Amino acid sequence: MSAFRLLAVAALTLALAAPAFARDPSRTRLLAAPDPAKAGETVTLTAEVDGLGGGAPTGKVSFSDGSVALGSGTLSSIGTGHGTLATGYGHICALTSTGGVSCWGANARGQLGDGTSVNRATPVAVSGLSSGVVAITASRFDHTCALTQAGAVECWGDNSKGQLGDGTTIRRHTPVAVSGLSSGVVAIAAGHFHSCALTSGGAVKCWGLDTLGQLGDDGVDYLQSTPRSVVGLSSGVVAITAGGYHSCALTSAGAVKCWGWDTYGQLGDGTSRRLHYTPLAVKGLSSGVVAIAAGHVHTCALTSSGAVKCWGRNNYGQLGDGTRTGRRAPVDVATLSNSVVAIGTGSRHSCAVTSAGDGKCWGSNYDGQLGDGSKTDRLTPDRVSFLHGVTAIGGGVNYTCASTNAGFVRCWGDNRWGQLGNGTYDRGRYTPRNVPGFTALVRARASLSTSALTVGTHVLKASFPFDANHLRSNASRELTVVP
Repeated sequence: MSAFRLLAVAALTLALAAPAFARDPSRTRLLAAPDPAKAGETVTLTAEVDGLGGGAPTGKVSFSDGSVALGSGTLSSIGTGHGTLATGYGHICALTSTGGVSCWGANARGQLGDGTSVNRATPVAVSGLSSGVVAITASRFDHTCALTQAGAVECWGDNSKGQLGDGTTIRRHTPVAVSGLSSGVVAIAAGHFHSCALTSGGAVKCWGLDTLGQLGDDGVDYLQSTPRSVVGLSSGVVAITAGGYHSCALTSAGAVKCWGWDTYGQLGDGTSRRLHYTPLAVKGLSSGVVAIAAGHVHTCALTSSGAVKCWGRNNYGQLGDGTRTGRRAPVDVATLSNSVVAIGTGSRHSCAVTSAGDGKCWGSNYDGQLGDGSKTDRLTPDRVSFLHGVTAIGGGVNYTCASTNAGFVRCWGDNRWGQLGNGTYDRGRYTPRNVPGFTALVRARASLSTSALTVGTHVLKASFPFDANHLRSNASRELTVVP
């Protein structure tokens, strides 16, 4: 046999023996709003495709109604990580590349969920949640909640006001199931001493402390250790957020409603009331809003045009309008009139993600939490240094973290409880640094709007075919259309 043929046979043998290129799994979740919908009403379908390793999923997602194709949407990973990163008072949690939960930082009340009360300067796994989690939320105090693929809610940490929702006021160092929420939940939010959930039918339920009306149940009792329905929000809600002692909801019409403590105008209705026990319409925001985020005593909204508006307390410039004047109704954030795709808040500062994948922050900068290399408060947005490809951003008291579409979590600001995740409790950082050794889940989203659904029950499906790094996945759900 010639030398050439020997080489050719050897090359073919090696090629046949080499393993096929291994793709990582993907996971798809399908959201639809409103549900139920009226005949002729526009329904928005959103597919969340999670890369369980392998970075951000890319390409298109196809949507169908039974065997009828509805169209497709292109996946984007910029600003699409809502629910994958949670920043509390002094602790942080993030979804892992396997769909589990890891947390780090302050742990005095078990809010890290690792079965101890020891602060952690590096990420630790939450007990029992190594996979199957689609969203997390961390309170402005010391508890945390997770939403599973099955639509169930589990919480852990401080429970002195019933904020874990398990029917007790017993502190829990590992996750416990929230009573009555074993399925059907699509989003969660945690305030200082209360928690809220959004159901697949667009209803809102809250539990925990209710002294300032933050549960929205018309002030029935001092606290509720199991979920209660928010008055007037039994359907039509597509997103929720919780501040220190107030809560807000975004409706399918793009309107914002808030309830609870209002001393600083954080409810945004333009009045001087101290609190309100049921939802109030935010002045000037009856339509056109696509996302909401609440700080301790301020609130922000993102409009469909890519602009940001904020209201409430403004002593550190957290409203971003160039002043320190509090506002009882929404005001425009300076320089952010378009191109914003996501927002996040800290206790006394606010942040935004631009369509270019950059981060911008404003407000208190006491420990460098704005990430611009200084400790100077900013009354208008300033670009965060060394931060690109941002999928989600949020902050605590004096720190901020962001996740990127490369699977990194980057943190900056105060580090007294180890919240930067770098293995130390030393001085903070004024610019972002990676949390060493941690790989985060990367979420991409694709959407499609349709008004072609007829009266009846529809089985909708979202299909992600695959890409260079991920295997195929799909998800389905029912949606009802009424006359």
